[in-house]
Amino acid sequence: MKEILRTNDLVTISFARALLDDAGIANEVFDQHTSAIEGGVWAIQRRVLVLDEDVDEAVEILTQADMDVRRP
Repeated sequence: MKEILRTNDLVTISFARALLDDAGIANEVFDQHTSAIEGGVWAIQRRVLVLDEDVDEAVEILTQADMDVRRP
């Protein structure tokens, strides 16, 4: 899996996941529990990951939605 988005903005994560789900792209959020445990410091961000074969399509979808994606 490859990371395509990193943020602590829960609305951004929810929107990104909705777009990916609508496109049929499997995705997972990593570090959400660690991020919640560390409190309000915001040192650890949540990451949205997709399968290697879906990276290009996922990046294109999120880029079209004006989201700040990470290009692996």
